[in-house]
Amino acid sequence: MEIKAVKFRKDGFYSQPFAFGGEEGMEKFDAGIRYRGSLQNYLIDTGDEVILVDTGLPAGTPEEVPDENSLLYTGKDICSYMEAFAALGYRPEQVTKILLTHKHGDHSGELRSFPNAEIYVNADEVSAAELQGLANIVPVTFTDGAYFNFPESQKIIPVVTLISHGHHVNSPFFNLPDHKVKGVEAEMTQLLTREDLEKLSVDEINEKIREAFVYDDYAWQKERGIRITYKNRAKGLEKILYQCPHCRTEYRMKGEGTTLSCLSCGAEWEMTEFSDLQ
Repeated sequence: MEIKAVKFRKDGFYSQPFAFGGEEGMEKFDAGIRYRGSLQNYLIDTGDEVILVDTGLPAGTPEEVPDENSLLYTGKDICSYMEAFAALGYRPEQVTKILLTHKHGDHSGELRSFPNAEIYVNADEVSAAELQGLANIVPVTFTDGAYFNFPESQKIIPVVTLISHGHHVNSPFFNLPDHKVKGVEAEMTQLLTREDLEKLSVDEINEKIREAFVYDDYAWQKERGIRITYKNRAKGLEKILYQCPHCRTEYRMKGEGTTLSCLSCGAEWEMTEFSDLQ
């Protein structure tokens, strides 16, 4: 079975009041805090069936124009939903089922583009305007108990962090190929208990989470004495080290092999097996 993302908008955001204010009230949250977001749905290929989870925005839906007061911004168009679907190598007639999480237009926009698919939807939403005229609706009644709303969930679920030691040095975003780092470790820590969540303010919770994610993978590499012998380890370094510290010229740096160099003044640095620049 394969699960694939159908990506059609990027570089959006969701404000903290929009994300968390539904039950407790938006006024209790900070509109200045924004979480990065995008629009993508999912395709499940079981080998026997092609199943979609939601069907994106209708083609031609204009982008929003966000400002400092915007609660959300769904992002810039990458392409239409149907173009993103086709780019995965599938045809609409291959889709056998669609699992619709809810009726909103950014989830149900292209339901009519899949003529052979049964559309599974919450029985409480089958009368929604977005679903009228569709003959292949399968109403679903949930029988696994009450839905937990946000206040109940935040008291039930503790907060944990998962730090993957070695993940970055093995495959940094500026140079993704596997660097063959051995001994990568994962460390899970309970950061906040249910009791903590009940007594701490939102600001205190956010500060603890921010502190927990301050992490240096290169320091871990040195502590473990791990040598990276990958012969192209400096490739792409100019994506983050774009200014020459010698002549101060910007966007003339180049990483190749194990060397970072400035194309303006000719200065060079060697990236060692412990990720230092010398």
